[in-house]
Amino acid sequence: MNTSKASWGWELLIWIFLFIFATIVLIPLVFMFTSSIMPAIEIMKLPYPWITSTFQWQNYWFGLRGADGSFLFLRNILNSFIVASSVTLTTILLSSLAGYGLAKFYFKGRNIVFIALMATMMIPFEVIMIPLYMVTMKMRIQDTYLGLILPFLTTAFGVFMMRQFLLTFPEEILDAARIDGGGEIYIFSRIVLPNCGPVVTTLGILTFRSQWDSLLWPLMVIQSEEMKTIPQYITKYMAETHTDEGIMMAIAVIASIPMFILFLTMSKYFISSNLYSSVKG
Repeated sequence: MNTSKASWGWELLIWIFLFIFATIVLIPLVFMFTSSIMPAIEIMKLPYPWITSTFQWQNYWFGLRGADGSFLFLRNILNSFIVASSVTLTTILLSSLAGYGLAKFYFKGRNIVFIALMATMMIPFEVIMIPLYMVTMKMRIQDTYLGLILPFLTTAFGVFMMRQFLLTFPEEILDAARIDGGGEIYIFSRIVLPNCGPVVTTLGILTFRSQWDSLLWPLMVIQSEEMKTIPQYITKYMAETHTDEGIMMAIAVIASIPMFILFLTMSKYFISSNLYSSVKG
């Protein structure tokens, strides 16, 4: 009886903790959405009115239209989507290939290569930013999609994730495929990669989010308004003389929608406890 009560008490404490934590996480999101449909004067009130007296849905229209009525925000959304999607696809492909090679191929100096690769993770981006920009200028790819995508085709973190996951991939399955006459490209594309769902999804979400929110590098290599990304558009809007906080929050909501959709649709793969069910089947 005492054990049952103690277990119930711990469960109640866990639920209370989860409720408090979820509330802390959700409050900024609720604030962002509610303020996006408020007049600017209400947003600045103290205490903050969580329910507005005047719903201003036109804030979203004004945000999409822009201060000059050019609808440039739609082009900036497209730019961010192209860059984030391209970098995500190349990161998944190249990281999985490198991780597969480091995990399942035994060659002299393999561990040294892996350690050297991991050492690059300790170098801040700010250290290589200027040399990278100079290379971009020499290649004359500034103010282009290639200039935004090329420096981030893959990451050491992505290789690390794929390598650690593939170390646990059953060798017996690979040996059986080789005995059946399968080449390494066939084994990788038809057996290994399709059964890396959880780690590929995790890497894809993290990479897409990182590129979607990227500001520093686009600020350096992009000059034209048509090639700017969403963070640059938001920064530009905030710097304008007459900034409407309601419209700014509406822009933030629109910019957050793709990440919400991506996570909600991929969350079932984000954490998986049955990694090899399809392989064993």
